[in-house]
Amino acid sequence: MDKIRLGVLGAGNMGTGHIKNTAEGLSPHVVITACADIRPERLEVAKGLVPEIHTFTDGIAMMESGLIDAVLIATPHYLHPFFAKEAFQRGLHVLTEKPAGVQVSEVQKMNAAAKASGLTFGIMFNQRADKLFQKARAIVQSGELGAPKRFVWIITNWYRTQSYYNSGSWRATWSGEGGGVLLNQSPHNLDLWQWIFGMPKRVRAFVNFGKYHDISVEDEATIYAEYENGAVGTFITTTGEAPGTNRLEISGDRGKLVLEHGKLTFTRLPIPEREYCYTSEFGSYKPEATVEEYTFDAPDGHPIVLENFARAVLYGEELLAPGYDGICSLSISNAALLSAWTDSWADIPVDTARFDALLAEHCKNEKPRTEYTESAENTENLAKRWQVQW
Repeated sequence: MDKIRLGVLGAGNMGTGHIKNTAEGLSPHVVITACADIRPERLEVAKGLVPEIHTFTDGIAMMESGLIDAVLIATPHYLHPFFAKEAFQRGLHVLTEKPAGVQVSEVQKMNAAAKASGLTFGIMFNQRADKLFQKARAIVQSGELGAPKRFVWIITNWYRTQSYYNSGSWRATWSGEGGGVLLNQSPHNLDLWQWIFGMPKRVRAFVNFGKYHDISVEDEATIYAEYENGAVGTFITTTGEAPGTNRLEISGDRGKLVLEHGKLTFTRLPIPEREYCYTSEFGSYKPEATVEEYTFDAPDGHPIVLENFARAVLYGEELLAPGYDGICSLSISNAALLSAWTDSWADIPVDTARFDALLAEHCKNEKPRTEYTESAENTENLAKRWQVQW
C-alpha cells in the first residue's frame, strides 16, 4: 500500500477544503475514497471535486463500508471525540480537526480509546508546519534562550463579522460549538503556546461574551498564566478588532524571541541575565546583545499535516501533531472559561466536573439562534484564512 484510503467525515468548509487539497495532489500519499455528511447538497460538492468518491449520509456507515483505512473528522466540535472513538473501535486510523473536543473530560476518553487501539492518531494543528514556529520551538527547547521567563502573545487579528457568525445555526453557541474565539480560532495559538513554552500550572482569565457580536459565547479573552518554575504568560485574543495584531514575544535568561510580520528575531545575550545581574558593576546598563533574524516561506499547513499523517500510517513517520496533544490547548481554554465563570484562578489539570456542570448550565440557559443563513465560503478564501496571518 503506497496511499491511505481516507474518508472525510463532514463536508462543510473544512472538510471540503481537505478534499480539494487532496484532489489537487497536495498530499500525495492520500486518496479520498469516501465522504459522509448529513446534508446531501454538501456531498454533491464533494462529488464535483472527486467524481469517483463514495458518499454517505451516515458517518458510521462510511466507517463500516470497507472503503477506508482512516477517517478525517471535520464535524462540529462536540462530535470529534465521539466519532474518533467509533473509528478506533472499527480499526481505523484517525485525524481529527481542531479542537480535540469541547470538554477535557471527553477528550480524556478519546485519548484512552486511541491508546487502547494502537492506531495512528493525529490532529490538524496546521500551524505547527510553519517554520517560524518550528524555529522558535527549537531555540526554546534546545536551551539557547535559557531558563524561560515570560510568554506574551497578542493575537487579535482573528477578525470575524456578524455575517460569519450568522452562517450556521451551530456557530457561536454553547450547545452547538461549545465556545467562541478560544475554541474555534485560537486553538492553533494555544497549541503553539504550550508546544513552544510548555503547560502552565494555573490561569486567571478575563473573558467577554458577545462583546463585539450578537452571540452568547466569548469573542474576547485575556489569559494570565503561571508556571511551576516562576515563569509567566499572557495571551490576548479577540474576533472583534481590526486590523489587529499578531505578535509573539518569548523572554528567557539568555535573550528574547519576537515573531511578528512573518519574521523571527532572536536577541541573544552573551551571558545569562541572572549572572550579569549579580556580577556587573554597572547599575543600569544592559548586557550587550547580538541580533539574529529568520524568515521562511509560509506554507499551507493543512496538506502538510495530512501528508505527515499518511506517512505515519504507512511508514511509521513521527507525527508533527499527535492527536494526544489536543488535550493541552483544550485544557488551557477550559481553564480560562472556568476562571472567568467563577471569577477565580483555575488550576491545570482542570476541574473537569466543575467545568462540565457550568458548561451544561450555559447550554441550558442560552437562547436558540433564530437568525442565520447557512452558507459555504469560497474555498480559495478559506485557504487564505487558514494560513498564519501576520
